[in-house]
Order: sequence, then structure tokens, then C-alpha cells
Amino acid sequence: MEKIPANTGIDWIRQGFAIFRKQPAELAMLFLLYMLLMFVLSLIPVVGQLLPLLLVPTFSVAFMQACVEIEADRKVRPDLLLTAFRSPALGTLLRLGVLYLLAAILAVAASTIVDDGVFWKLMSGQLRADEQNIPVANLPLAMMFSALIYVPFAMAFWHAAPLAIWQRMGLFKAIFYSFFAVRRCGKAFLAYALGWIVVGIAVPAIISALWGLILGKAIVAIMLLMPLSVILTI
Repeated sequence: MEKIPANTGIDWIRQGFAIFRKQPAELAMLFLLYMLLMFVLSLIPVVGQLLPLLLVPTFSVAFMQACVEIEADRKVRPDLLLTAFRSPALGTLLRLGVLYLLAAILAVAASTIVDDGVFWKLMSGQLRADEQNIPVANLPLAMMFSALIYVPFAMAFWHAAPLAIWQRMGLFKAIFYSFFAVRRCGKAFLAYALGWIVVGIAVPAIISALWGLILGKAIVAIMLLMPLSVILTI
């Protein structure tokens, strides 16, 4: 809960790259297994579209534990993906997932104030992105508005999962401490977010565009962006 300087946020990004460099293949494997599992879950009728979002806090623990293993010079194993399912805190993490889903729904629903429900309809499947004549003029603003609405929830959820599983905190206690920990370190988290906007959005976009122009093959860009996706996850 102590305050930390803004440049700590940039240090967190450097640490993410340092951890990835130690075991890139193992982390990539864990990430791909996670994506495969999410895809399989999404195929389940009715609830399949909700399960990946509900289980985000549960599976986020796997990547946090993987970082702990790497820092202790131990190999990352595929069974780390099930870390939370072997923990007494599983029930807390699942309830946290429900709140995570409700917060996401609320944030997207709030965007109807800006674009008359276009973003909501796209996210809920009422509209397809490839449909013609979709009124997209206010769509970027609606997305930014949703992101702004979600910020307090993100603060509350940021540390909640590790606090629940490692400190054995209850659901609302973990949410409380997470929110105020992020609030007290706001400058560091802002620097962290801005750093990842550059690394995770601007840099991949430039790389993808350049390789697309040079080679004209999307697969090359995907191969280059995969490591960044893994690092963003950890």
C-alpha cells in the first residue's frame, strides 16, 4: 500500500521482458494452451461466450505463478495452468470472475449514451462487424468511454486474484486492498499503462504494416507479434 514513483511502472515493463527472456518457449506454450482452452470453452452452447471472461481471474493466477517459478529458477510446466483449481481460493476467484463479467457488461452498456448502442450491439452479437451501413462515427468515442467507465473496476480487480490466492483474503477484502493499492500508486500504473500502449499497440502496428508491405504475408506479422502477446499476458 506504500506509494512508489512513476518510473516504477516502466521498470515493471522491463521486468516483464526480462522474465520472458528466461523461458520464452515455456511461457509461449502456457499462453497457447490457455488460448486453446478458451477456444474450446467458447464452443459450449449458451454459456460458452461468457466462460472465458468469467475465468479470467482464475487463469490469471497461472501466469503469475509462472513468473514466480521463473524468478526461482524453476521450469514452467503446463500444469501451472490449473494452479487456481488446486487452491482453496477457487471459490473466491470464481466469484471475482462473476464481478469481472458484470463490470465488463456495465462498461459496455454505458457506451449506449455515446453511440446509441452500436458498440453494445457489436459486443453482444446483435450486429456483425462485417455488416454494411453500421454507424461507426461515434464508435471510437464509445469504446474510450467504456474504457473510462471500466477504470475503477480494473483498479479493484488488478491485485484481487493474487491477494485471494496468496494472502487468503476474502473477495471484498481483496477488492478493497487492490483498489486502494492501485490508487496510491496511480502515477506508476499510469506510466505502466502508457508504456504498454506504446509497446503493445503502436510497435506491433508498425511492425505489422512494415512486414505487410515488404513481404505481403500476414503470418510473418503474427509470428513477430506472438512474443509481445505473451509478455502482455504475464
